[in-house]
Amino acid sequence: MTTDEDGSPCTEEDPFALALQVGHGPVYLRLANGGRIRMPVHRWYAHPNVADESVLNRCVGPVLDVGCGPGRLCRTLLRRGVFALGVDVAPRAAAHTIALGGIALCRSVFDRLPAEGGWRTVLLIDGNIGIGGDPRALLGRCFQLTAPAGLLLVEVDPDDVEERCTARFEDIHGHEGRPFPWARLGAPALHRIAEDLALSVTDQWIYGHRRFLVLGRQDTASGPC
Repeated sequence: MTTDEDGSPCTEEDPFALALQVGHGPVYLRLANGGRIRMPVHRWYAHPNVADESVLNRCVGPVLDVGCGPGRLCRTLLRRGVFALGVDVAPRAAAHTIALGGIALCRSVFDRLPAEGGWRTVLLIDGNIGIGGDPRALLGRCFQLTAPAGLLLVEVDPDDVEERCTARFEDIHGHEGRPFPWARLGAPALHRIAEDLALSVTDQWIYGHRRFLVLGRQDTASGPC
């Protein structure tokens, strides 16, 4: 998971950075409306589960994992012989990915990245459609990074929601990090935004409480990847 295009909200003492350091929570995303979402830090450090496998099985290399966190997806792809690069603005996330055998850059998706226009699969998993608080800008940027026939695999909120907000990371004691822009998007909202951007939804599926969609350009998308 990562956050905004202006840099990481995580300082060394930020609740999110500390959770990444120890590999478990609890750490929460506190929304401006008072809502609180528990971040699945333990899952990010675990082996890919069945829902994750449904994403990995649809990946065609080279793969760019945006907001890679500790890199469970890009590391697994590398072990399977699929080239994958993780990017995350949280220094601890990128460092953990590398330490555990992956390849990662501590960089924003909005920064200059390697092989722009050449990635066959770009991942926005674990709620990373919220990066920067502007899903339209994020999707547009991701398709700048993909090859002409490239695909974007997106995990959306299981609820029908379209929300742009300011958020903070918070630990169980109420200690907060600095605010950053964030967004929550359900499948209906993603369909609407995709259509506005001349993108097609070529596949979608649900595993448990997690929901995923595949996006491609309308002039090249021909079906599920």
